[in-house]
Amino acid sequence: MQEQLPTGPTSPLGVARPPRDADEVLAGLDPEQREVATALHGPVCVLAGAGTGKTRAITHRIAYGVHSGVMQPQQVLAVTFTARAAGELRGRLRQLGAEGVQARTFHSAALRQLQFFWPRAIGGEMPRLLDRKGQAVAEAAARCRIRLERTELRDLTGEIEWCKVTQTVPEDYPAAVLGAGREAPRDPAEVARVYAVYEQLKRERGVIDFEDVLLLTVAVLEDRADVAEQVRSQYQHFTVDEYQDVSPLQQRLLDLWLGERPNICVVGDASQTIYSFTGASPRFLLDFRARRPEARVVKLIRDYRSTPQVVHLANGLLGQAQGRTAQHRLELVSQREPGPEPRYTEYQDEPAEAEGTAKRIRELLASGVRASEIAVLFRTNGQSEVYEQALADLGLPYRLRGAERFFERQEVREAGLMLRGAARAGSEGTETLGEQVRAVLASVGLTPEPPGGSGAVRERWESLAALVRLAEEYEAGRAAAGMSTALSDYVAELDARAAAQHAPAVEGVTLASLHAAKGLEWDAVFLVGLTEGMLPISYARTAEQVEEERRLLYVGVTRAREHLFLSWAQSRSPGGPRGRRPTRFLDGLRPGTGPRAAGARAAGPAGSTADREPAGAWDAGSGGAAAEGGGPARTSRLRREFRPAVCRVCGRTLGDAVERKLGRCADCPAELDEGLYERLWKWREDRARKQKLPSYCVFTDATLLAIAEARPAGPAELAGIPGVVRAKLDKYGADVLSLCGEPDAQTDPVETGVGEPRSETVEKSPEK
Repeated sequence: MQEQLPTGPTSPLGVARPPRDADEVLAGLDPEQREVATALHGPVCVLAGAGTGKTRAITHRIAYGVHSGVMQPQQVLAVTFTARAAGELRGRLRQLGAEGVQARTFHSAALRQLQFFWPRAIGGEMPRLLDRKGQAVAEAAARCRIRLERTELRDLTGEIEWCKVTQTVPEDYPAAVLGAGREAPRDPAEVARVYAVYEQLKRERGVIDFEDVLLLTVAVLEDRADVAEQVRSQYQHFTVDEYQDVSPLQQRLLDLWLGERPNICVVGDASQTIYSFTGASPRFLLDFRARRPEARVVKLIRDYRSTPQVVHLANGLLGQAQGRTAQHRLELVSQREPGPEPRYTEYQDEPAEAEGTAKRIRELLASGVRASEIAVLFRTNGQSEVYEQALADLGLPYRLRGAERFFERQEVREAGLMLRGAARAGSEGTETLGEQVRAVLASVGLTPEPPGGSGAVRERWESLAALVRLAEEYEAGRAAAGMSTALSDYVAELDARAAAQHAPAVEGVTLASLHAAKGLEWDAVFLVGLTEGMLPISYARTAEQVEEERRLLYVGVTRAREHLFLSWAQSRSPGGPRGRRPTRFLDGLRPGTGPRAAGARAAGPAGSTADREPAGAWDAGSGGAAAEGGGPARTSRLRREFRPAVCRVCGRTLGDAVERKLGRCADCPAELDEGLYERLWKWREDRARKQKLPSYCVFTDATLLAIAEARPAGPAELAGIPGVVRAKLDKYGADVLSLCGEPDAQTDPVETGVGEPRSETVEKSPEK
């Protein structure tokens, strides 16, 4: 019989009441939770997987210690990382009759101590906390004659915070950022200079920032033995939640609080380390036993949150992980009844993915799932707009967590003003709407290529790029209806969308980034945009960074209690090149894929069918709706359509997108009709120029090469070449077959476009 998460004692009226004694505290705990609760002496390390009741275990441990007389409430300090988590700890402890226990964030606990001891340890009044750190950083940059945009200011402020929690001084920053594999928001020498001036500016004004609270508390405890002794006499027992997120500075403070005493309990999960960019490090959790050999280690693996199907996928994700953190992964065991399989859906483009997601949400709502129990999770905040719009189009309420609504973002408001001004100016030209919008937004920071690294600058670029994509889709939709499009029409469309999405929503679907979803859970979770370049994100270059991206997906999967939907889009915009591939992290886990071969490139899934049947259901999404139906016929069709591609020369499984189009390994020999390839290339340049499209929108280089190797004799053979979809076959098939039928022709039947640099096409192609 499966074990359900127990509840606490109740009164005769069914109302929860505090336990009467220590034994009642233990009632209902599972064996591992009970082991945690009764381990009251010496160091204890709790390795707790997602959904295993870690908060329940540590709060019952404290309550058991209080009720048994081993702990005095006033001598217990429990620390965590957010005010919400600290509030939850306090609430549960009150319900368990352990009032008086201090449950605080690291910063809150340190600030109280600093305020209390400052007059004795330092003298005088404690400096006031800096109200607006960003303003001080901007002033420091100005003193260095460095002008910062608003988004650059956010990134530079975050970088200074990272320096302080990792205890990096300004002169050491260039070497530290290189050693950490970080991408600095500006030249490292400039960052170090601004950082140094920022510290000087604070000293001049007699203010401190939040990171200084920890640094100064550490300094007082290290310099004044009497203060350290008083703190240690006050607090005899320590509990640290989410220990995998501890920074070097927080660990240093914790060591000073504890001294030589053994009474500490830490709880965490290295597989949920997703904040290393802020200075968090799982090494303190992983090294706990090495630093304290006498520590008792308890593993919580009974998952009370998610169904066996969701847990199976989560375990599979970690089973493919690499590195030290992966060696300490926990194999979860679901305690719930079986539920539906995770659903995998591939869509043609991002708007179709958003539309399909919104329709599925409408179905869940109709089946009785509450809107507040549904979440759509994505990698970056810049992805939210298309989902905001799709939900608004269906009249479904939503709420955005951890970020501003798309049309409320500063950069989007600025862009709207610029576009409105350009529309009033009435500029005429032959450019497409997308080109007009791109030209206008270039003045507010939109560049042809995204900026390197993560942070606010990248988020700003993503928001502006989303406006360009929206313009292209809007124009294409009107063109299909036989309507022309002016810039003023697009501005009116943006105003209408903004107004529709500003409607208040009390009970709504949650839209959130994967980072913002940490610590939360829902009945139904949609993980969207799961493509290479987005997850793992394109700027995750080192093995450690890629593994953190895997852990981010693991966190997303484990947010789901019952319903889990995973999706991706082949292209960004309707009609765009369909070269995107689903994330490598799902290889071997979703139907029709096997594990990626060692050293395989990240362009797409590789490998043969998994040895075991992977959990999940596959949908071939099209036009915004997932293909439905079932039975043996559908399964057989899907296996044919999505079977692994193999090299026609050597038989090796093909993992690279270009190789799959060619039907062979890149280094395997093939018979190429060079004359045909040359004619195809010239024809494509001419068609692209006439249609005012990038060359790859007609056919990519890889598709042209595949055609020149296959030399198709008719429409059926041409349609069998990857990259020649139905729409392109109808549009270009006659021309291509005509060219294929002239193997000895010396001249082209179309305008050749001779003289255009060939390298341009290669540079524009997303598959090169």
